[in-house]
Amino acid sequence: MFSSFSSRSSALSMCLHRVAEMSLKTVGTALTRTILARGNGTPPVARSTKASRLSTSCSLLADRQQGQSHERISGRPTGDAPSPSEPPHTRTAADKKRAPETVGAPGVPGVKRRSFTSDAAATDQRAYLWARYNDLKRLVHDLIPPGACKSLNAAAVYANNEVNLAEVDIYGFDYDYTLALYSDALNTMIYNTARRFLIEHFKYPEGIRKYDYIQNFATRGLHYDIQKGLLMKIDAFHYIEPGTVYRGLSPVPDDEVLQLYGGTFHVPLQQDSGFYGKGPKVKQFMDIFSIPEMTLLAVANDFFITNDIDYDPVHLFKDVSEAIGMVHLKGYMYKWVMQDLDNFILRGEETDAVLHQLVTHGKKLFLITNSPFSFVDKGMTHMVGKNWRDFFDVVIVQADKPHFFTDCIKPFRRLDDNGALRWEKITSLDKGQIYKQGNLFDFLRLTHWRGSKVLYFGDHLYSDLADLMLRHGWRTGAIVPELENETKVVSTDKYALNLTWLQALTGLMERLQMHRGTESKEVFQEWQREREELRVMTKNLFNPHFGSIFRTCHNPTYFSRRLSRFSDIYMTNLSSLLNYDQSYTFYPRRTPLQHEAPLWMDQLCTGCMKTPFLEDMSIIR
Repeated sequence: MFSSFSSRSSALSMCLHRVAEMSLKTVGTALTRTILARGNGTPPVARSTKASRLSTSCSLLADRQQGQSHERISGRPTGDAPSPSEPPHTRTAADKKRAPETVGAPGVPGVKRRSFTSDAAATDQRAYLWARYNDLKRLVHDLIPPGACKSLNAAAVYANNEVNLAEVDIYGFDYDYTLALYSDALNTMIYNTARRFLIEHFKYPEGIRKYDYIQNFATRGLHYDIQKGLLMKIDAFHYIEPGTVYRGLSPVPDDEVLQLYGGTFHVPLQQDSGFYGKGPKVKQFMDIFSIPEMTLLAVANDFFITNDIDYDPVHLFKDVSEAIGMVHLKGYMYKWVMQDLDNFILRGEETDAVLHQLVTHGKKLFLITNSPFSFVDKGMTHMVGKNWRDFFDVVIVQADKPHFFTDCIKPFRRLDDNGALRWEKITSLDKGQIYKQGNLFDFLRLTHWRGSKVLYFGDHLYSDLADLMLRHGWRTGAIVPELENETKVVSTDKYALNLTWLQALTGLMERLQMHRGTESKEVFQEWQREREELRVMTKNLFNPHFGSIFRTCHNPTYFSRRLSRFSDIYMTNLSSLLNYDQSYTFYPRRTPLQHEAPLWMDQLCTGCMKTPFLEDMSIIR
């Protein structure tokens, strides 16, 4: 979803599934056009020698398939060497240069390679299936041209909906993790202080102090089962992803998860997160600030479990949440940042550049944040300068989002230059002034800023963006710092090879599943084990515990579905806007629905295998 390469890789692998059945002309054309379809408006890279050989590879493979009925299958493992019946001149330059691999699919270590010749009648089902497997593997190895994995740019803006910047006159911003990005050092400070509160204020055992902050344990968007004390990743269809459930710091076996949830991985809607991520039994951690909270919950659970101490998970959840809240309410976080701005605030010069660009082009700007004025003033002065307020037509602090967007009770209060509250009734929102609290209904009445001419940026999908998109029709932009690491992973050769072979193998299993003899079932069991190993490898490239924040094995995550629902565009940080002019239009990629035919260049082969060929289906009519 988030990756142009992932979509392209899907298209490539789906095309592979048809290789054994399609005509020579169709295969060569589809594969070549798929390679050239770059997606997201990115021009195609120059065709490499490897890419130019695709049509030839397909031709050779099709020739072998046509003559298959006249060959005999020996069933002997042969590696990647051509079968004895294959003429020497059919070997490509890539076959000659490529060093033989001893394990795994191409570029994938740790998976046993299975390879058989294909020189006998297809009545031997085991040999026939392995021959198809090896033909596909050979083609996958040649499929990805050099540089194909480097096409993603972490500084790009990604579109869920069409947005024309020429129609946007007003830009709004949250502050924390939007205008101001923070270093990981802040999460460590929040965790350490909340852990101290848990021990000293709530009288938890001293042994918890031995647990240091674990930098890359939790990821944003996870769910926490309050009553069971389980941290997990859930997909867009409310299913728990196997292998991503943790009790404390230890994974919970899948069979135990099934027992805990009544024989299913499904979490019912009535238990799952509500609209703002706070369900009665399950909470979703959507805020970047919640990562230290998830880590503290995990280590506290781990302490009680490993020391065989009886405890109530519900009490633990409430106490940890309150301890984390105390860090913010008592102003500790604000104090740390203001005392060491250089250490905690990142990319301040880029924020300055974005604001300058927008104001230069005549755009109106406003700020709505839950943070106090003294904290915002210190940070904005550090990033932009003492006159930072000149950039904004309206500045609202301590807004109490998301209630700011839904309630109509709290009036606006004006602050003087020292941050003290004024008593006057607010009849207008003036440039250069600072306002506190208030509500969106009064904001709209006083500014007349409505509809799609307003684009608001924030990092929290619920508190910042959901109500604005669903209730008021504003354009919304999500700041997703995790995109930087995710795009780096997706741009690696290892990920590309893993994912392409995983999808190709899945397509092969889908096509050949009508072979249901005993030997065929044994082959499919081996393929299924390899498929699971490939899934784990792909997941671990992002995070060894929970994988990507955007995908489960094949579905979007719960977080990813909310991202596409509540944001028109999303990006790593605001500086991505510097790569586009003020009349740029962001276009979402039109990917085919499951029942639609692939009609466009960047959609070739993505849907071609959803309806099996009639001859393959005839045996199960």
